[in-house]
Amino acid sequence: MKRTLITLLALFGLSYSYAQFESPQVKGEDFEKIKVKVGGDFALQYQSIKHHADSLLIPLGTGFNLPTANFNLDVELAQGVVLNLQTYLSSRHHNEAWVKGGYLMFDELPFLHSEIVDQVMDKLTIWVGDMEINYGDAHFRRSDNGKVINNPFVGNYIMDAFTTAPALEVMYRNNGILLMAATSTGQLRQDLTLYSGGNFTAYDAHKELGFYWKAGYDKNFSEKIRARLTLSGYHMPESNHRNTLYGGDRAGSRYYLVMNLAKNGATAADIKSNHLNTYFSPGAATKTNSYMLNLFSRVYGFEFFGTYENAKGLYPSAKEFKFNQIAAELLYRFGKDENFFVGARYNVVKGNKDAANSASVDQTVDRIQLGAGWAILKSTLVKLEYVKQNYKEFTGVYGADAGFNGIMFEATVSF
Repeated sequence: MKRTLITLLALFGLSYSYAQFESPQVKGEDFEKIKVKVGGDFALQYQSIKHHADSLLIPLGTGFNLPTANFNLDVELAQGVVLNLQTYLSSRHHNEAWVKGGYLMFDELPFLHSEIVDQVMDKLTIWVGDMEINYGDAHFRRSDNGKVINNPFVGNYIMDAFTTAPALEVMYRNNGILLMAATSTGQLRQDLTLYSGGNFTAYDAHKELGFYWKAGYDKNFSEKIRARLTLSGYHMPESNHRNTLYGGDRAGSRYYLVMNLAKNGATAADIKSNHLNTYFSPGAATKTNSYMLNLFSRVYGFEFFGTYENAKGLYPSAKEFKFNQIAAELLYRFGKDENFFVGARYNVVKGNKDAANSASVDQTVDRIQLGAGWAILKSTLVKLEYVKQNYKEFTGVYGADAGFNGIMFEATVSF
């Protein structure tokens, strides 16, 4: 029973954690019977943001945003075999309930009844399903609809590398060293056939498979000192008709209706119509080669997390894109149980959606976030954020001067 509880808590971040990355391996007791853990995530925001541009934007009021919620099932099916199923009960893009994804995780393969396999699995973990892919470390610290407890701030990165897709991941871990190799279609929506212009096109998933990987070192030197350094790569072939690494957030931006153009009429006031507002990234593409370098360190109450990311590739039109992202955040946790924190994050993205055209101009989006939080319980967090975001060289959209700033308050329960 103890093993099961530890496994489920570690795997799925059901309580507030200072650094939730890959779940640790848990070995031990013989399996007795199927055990089910029912969990949930709830988040509510109060938004007070002003935006501006040389183009006409919609007027923004001040008040509460749509509450978001997740429903989670974690099931121990056998010794070292766990099923996870996550459902969004309410989100910006879909107000109704719909499945985010699910997967099987194997820390052991008891059904093979092989001592050799047991020895091999002593250092391996396997994930398989339609799931959140493990590219980079930033996705562990992002807000995911109702699950916002692992993000010390409110907004996610400007270039948000996050999608769910069919995937198989195999990770080796030994004394701080971690190595992961994986394959996936990288596609949020699975298409078998496309109809366009009176013609049908059939898609074969095995011809569109790409791969991604991660290598790093993660070590707790003491209870109060930890360091983690990882390098990740994501590689999709040109034959992939629509990979969604940078367009897979179906839950949407945490800043509602910000920077929406008034000329779009009724859709500009619909939170579902522009759910990826405030993001800036390549979007859906074909050929993609991305790399993300992450550094995490924790020394007593001080915590640093940094990211450098480079993405290049092609769109279906054969146009090239090139993006670079830098992000750095510094937190200080204090209080008897370190359940209070203050911190700052700086994030900048420079990108060109037509890199093949030498006359095209690189666009830049930068953001500063200042935040504070209080973990009232291990499952309950409230946080306050000041955010300021600027757009440069977006003359064809917003004009010469554009951006937004203001206050966000967010409260969440995850169990």
